Amino acid sequence: MKKYKLNGTYYYCPVDLTLQIVGGRWKGIVIWNLREGVKRFSELKRTLVTINDKMLSQVLRELEQQGVVNRKVYEVVPPKVEYNLTQEGEKLLPIMQAMSDYGVKFQVD
Repeated sequence: MKKYKLNGTYYYCPVDLTLQIVGGRWKGIVIWNLREGVKRFSELKRTLVTINDKMLSQVLRELEQQGVVNRKVYEVVPPKVEYNLTQEGEKLLPIMQAMSDYGVKFQVD
């Protein structure tokens, strides 16, 4: 049986591992919103209207730990932090695009 490892956890199905990265209410949406390039915390917060600061911080931290998001801190006052997708994160964009294409079929006007 094949095994896959992410952050010290073993998975026995690659789909399960991928869902660990993009699953949940916010991870996929954060990845999707970073597809256009670098964004600051406040820009992401403005786009993800119903997310609170604590949840956004947690999601960004998890994505950073998983190697999907890069966090760059500038030593200025007030603090400036920018987020962007890593090369590994960019590899998830075709999956996210397929999810978007599927979901768009349910649009109502």
